[in-house]
Amino acid sequence: MISLLLAAVLAQEWPQFRGPEGQGQSKVTKVPLKWSETSENVTWKLPIEGLGWSSPVILDKQLWLTTATEGGKSLRAICVDAAAGKILHNVEVFRVETPGPSHKKNSFASPTPILDKDRVYVHFGSNGTACLSSEGKILWKQVIKYNPVHGCGSSPALVGDLLIISCDGVADPFLIALDRKTGAQRWKMPRDPSNEPKKFAFCTPLPIEVGKSLQVVSPYAGGVTSYDPASGRPIWTVKYPGGYSIVPRPVYGHGLIYLSTGFDRPTLLAIKVDGKGDVTDSHVAWKLEKGAPLDPSPLLVGDELYVVSDQGVASCVDAKSGKVHWQERLGGAFSASPLFVAGNVYFQSEDGVTFVVKADKAYAQVAKNELKGRTFASPAPIEGALFLRSDTQLYRIEAESK
Repeated sequence: MISLLLAAVLAQEWPQFRGPEGQGQSKVTKVPLKWSETSENVTWKLPIEGLGWSSPVILDKQLWLTTATEGGKSLRAICVDAAAGKILHNVEVFRVETPGPSHKKNSFASPTPILDKDRVYVHFGSNGTACLSSEGKILWKQVIKYNPVHGCGSSPALVGDLLIISCDGVADPFLIALDRKTGAQRWKMPRDPSNEPKKFAFCTPLPIEVGKSLQVVSPYAGGVTSYDPASGRPIWTVKYPGGYSIVPRPVYGHGLIYLSTGFDRPTLLAIKVDGKGDVTDSHVAWKLEKGAPLDPSPLLVGDELYVVSDQGVASCVDAKSGKVHWQERLGGAFSASPLFVAGNVYFQSEDGVTFVVKADKAYAQVAKNELKGRTFASPAPIEGALFLRSDTQLYRIEAESK
């Protein structure tokens, strides 16, 4: 009974980028399969001012996201009543005179917030990091100095009493840990020195449990390192020379971490996590080069790994061996990360099209749904509903009644 109650609670929560475990999987049992801009399944849609590609996060019936208005000068946190679709709080967290550079596929509010009990953590790259109360009061602010390329992209990771953030810019990239209660720096770890000409990346760190120990896996330009979250000390490293601008958040299972090596020719790597030091030559279990993503994160469901390339080629791969079960061209361009919920994988394109595909070793498309506008943010589910964000709107889409 306790486990069932816990599952029900978790099904109403989506507190960080890619959900409770940060890996794109939901315990929800019922979500919508079909919708359109004018469908009855759209319970409400709410205009969101400015532009932000942070994904919606939900806890205790509050939905939070960030946005940037006035061309990036006003960086804001917005709280929405998830049931009614009404804005509860709209807080200017930072005001900056010169927002800095941003890519056409990026925004000044791309990192996804983290919700934890009555706290909200928001991150705007080098323009600032902050903690708010669930009532919208700013509790602390911190500005981490580094020189980004193409703007901000990496979301923070909450690990114990630390907020861990990747800061991979023009030069001198590093990983930093802030005290979750005060925002004070707890440690700062420079990246592994390398001769990489392009040192920037946008990857969200992933905490994992290896045996009874906790690691934080953080890809960056030229390599990936697993860190001890308490001290920032590196545990193991795998190098992939020439990889840069890494965006996809890794996923973990079967004793392997799965990640993409970024531009210009992405490769999906499966890496054993029980190593020490430089394990480039000993701990790469398998590689996938055809169909590896530049932006969307991989998705692990049981023994199968699902990925979609930026050009719209979706793949299902055996997670242990790397054997490809299927590859299908969905059509369109993709940046949002796929979602597993209620037996299906949701692939969302940049053009507002969501492909619902059965999570199986044989390809079967369940539905195809379209909304207006661009959709770079990843979807967020709760029991009975799905929240999608476009460049202008936030949608609550309800599951079909039977």
